[in-house]
Amino acid sequence: MSSSAGIGGPARESAADIYKRDFWIKENQKHILAHYRLQKSARIINAIAGREERDLLDVGCGPATLMRLVRPNIHYYGIDIAIHNPGSNLVEADILKEPIRFADKRFDIVAALGLFEYVGTCQAQKFSEIAELLGERGRFVLTYTNFGHRDKHIFEAFSNVQSFDDFRRSLARHFIIDRYFPTSYNWHGGQPARPLLKVANMHVKANIPLVGPKLAVEYFFICTRR
Repeated sequence: MSSSAGIGGPARESAADIYKRDFWIKENQKHILAHYRLQKSARIINAIAGREERDLLDVGCGPATLMRLVRPNIHYYGIDIAIHNPGSNLVEADILKEPIRFADKRFDIVAALGLFEYVGTCQAQKFSEIAELLGERGRFVLTYTNFGHRDKHIFEAFSNVQSFDDFRRSLARHFIIDRYFPTSYNWHGGQPARPLLKVANMHVKANIPLVGPKLAVEYFFICTRR
């Protein structure tokens, strides 16, 4: 993988070892309310699942806010380094130290939303582990920040900062990328805050040449197993 050798440099690899449970148990509280990207993620996952019974694994689930947004026919499971209330469907684990797994289950959908910016040098290994968790016709839904944005923001806890093209090439070695498109277009880095901009972007599923590389905040990828 290209990982931290891209934008941001090798020094950022240490962030994966610095920002652990004590940090995330507090940071996750900021995401109890469903922000824009999570709302759009739920729309995409609901559309993929349709009305059939489906098992969903949310890797890096934080406070499991997505569980409240998906339809009842989607059976939700979550893994995170900092779980406030572990239960039968929520497991606390440091996926940089342990393989991504949930007992012996396989899943119809695996989601990793805002996760891969934090995986340090483990990106390829985590792709491989997720591929093993997917059922035969399973889908992998993930996001990754566009670090080529004109007004990019690099969070101090990011440990895997690379170009969009490098990330996509690495992903394509493990999955078939069925589709990819921006989470949103925004002149300023960050998720859209104005109501009309949110509504407009919620329906965006198209790549705009020339504009996308500079104004796409993040990208969704929808993948299947190779």
